[in-house]
Order: sequence, then structure tokens, then C-alpha cells
Amino acid sequence: MTRVKDYMRKDISTIDSGSSATEASKTMSTDKVGYIIVLEKGRPVGIVTERDLVLKVMAEDRNPKEVKIVECMSSPLVTIDPDMSIEEAVEIMKKHGFRRLLVVKNNIIYGIFTARDLVDHFEEFEDKLTRDLMRFVPW
Repeated sequence: MTRVKDYMRKDISTIDSGSSATEASKTMSTDKVGYIIVLEKGRPVGIVTERDLVLKVMAEDRNPKEVKIVECMSSPLVTIDPDMSIEEAVEIMKKHGFRRLLVVKNNIIYGIFTARDLVDHFEEFEDKLTRDLMRFVPW
């Protein structure tokens, strides 16, 4: 079984819940990511994506320096276990319409699993699936 922990990214961009949308945007730009995990007292409480900033701040003509990140984050977080299969993670992503899932176990952040991770490892994943299927073909 191919597990999430084999494909997830371990470097996570985070920001404190008291920060502004501008601060979040700057961190996302510096880290070259399209999301940021919102932490409150060190615990993940939400996620903000580029789309959230566009729809909940810019499109509403709000001042990003004055908008607190908690006002535009998506919460509660949908998380997955690092030992979950890729197939299970993809089903959760499809069900919720998400492109990113925080990987958490025992309240500890292990990483993030994204649609990009699937694309980056697609050939490797496809090869493994083919090998697994070939084991079941009666010759």
C-alpha cells in the first residue's frame, strides 16, 4: 500500500492566528506556496489559500492589512493520518473539493499532502500500481 507519508511535503508554511492577510500573503510569497496553515497557540486551526485571499479579501475590497487571517481562513481543518493510503487521501480530497490536506497524527503536524504531490510522483505511483496489479494477473 502506498501511504501518504511517502508522498507528502514535510515543510509547512504557518502563521499565527493574530496575523493579517498581508502578512500571510508575504509569507506565502516568500515560501513560494499557495497556502498557509493558521496556528493558534501552536496548534493548527485553519488554512488560508490563495483563493481564500482573493475571494474573501480582495474581491470584497477589504484592506488586507486590517483583515485578520482568522477572518478568511477555512476551518475546521480536514486532516489525514500519515499512514493513510494515497487512495483514501484522494477520496477525501474529492469529497471536500480540496487540493491540500494537512497530515496530522496525535495533534502533531507531519506535513501536507497536495494535488501537486500526486502530479510530481504520478509516474512513480503509476508504476507501483502496475506492479501491484501484475501480481494478481493469472498467467
